[in-house]
Amino acid sequence: MKRDITPEAETERFLQLREQHGYTAFKFRIGKEVGHDQDEWPGRTEAIVPTIRRALGDEATLLVDANCCYTPQKAIEIGRFLNDYGIVHYEEPCPYWHFEWTAQVTEALRPLTIQVAGGEQDCSITQWQRIINARAFDIVQPDICYIGGVTRMLRVAKMAQAAGLPFTPHTANLSLVTVFTLHVMGAIPNAGPYVEFSIEGDDYYPWQIGLYEPMPKANNGQVQIPSGPGWGVEINPVWLKGAAYQVTNRQNFYSNQYSVMSFHDRSALGKQ
Repeated sequence: MKRDITPEAETERFLQLREQHGYTAFKFRIGKEVGHDQDEWPGRTEAIVPTIRRALGDEATLLVDANCCYTPQKAIEIGRFLNDYGIVHYEEPCPYWHFEWTAQVTEALRPLTIQVAGGEQDCSITQWQRIINARAFDIVQPDICYIGGVTRMLRVAKMAQAAGLPFTPHTANLSLVTVFTLHVMGAIPNAGPYVEFSIEGDDYYPWQIGLYEPMPKANNGQVQIPSGPGWGVEINPVWLKGAAYQVTNRQNFYSNQYSVMSFHDRSALGKQ
């Protein structure tokens, strides 16, 4: 998702996606990332929400991501504004390291239809238990790559299921995180109604070009779980040859030296 985009330009993208791929749900950014109650530019949030709603109509499902922008009081104010426009999903309203702030927002907005989501940055199982016990979110959103893989992801999914909470993982781009997430969502009973599916292209995530095949595609607003062996995709050897890597041999564990392997595409340097 982009934040440095005008309401009109974002609306145009969404209209094209609906026409070309049948999307029925759309997520966009509001506020400023870790913005201390500030907007990306003055008035952007108050403009983009009604602009998109008017253009897409009441039949479109709209979700927003604040990326840790607000203090609790401001987050509650924004949440009520969003609810007036039928926004159903309000992601990371407060800094993630203050989950008790988010819990305040969730509690204050509970009488409304809007739901608070979060958790993409949280990788501690103990912290997840605290978050779920506190009912800090209405929608649980770990990231499979941040949290440490399938086993830990499923542990959090089970915690959420026991608490009666839906599970809609964070999936920021079309790397293997999307493939992993699709398989997990197909294996749990409390998967949310949506899977995050990035619309950003090669200009935004150049390293995802040709990483694996086949790439998931959206048709009629849906994406299928890869059906081939294993994860259902094959890593492109040409992509691997063009990537930079470094391997450090394993040393004696008791000497406090550990094996490390880093791997990245050169084109991704400077782009997170």
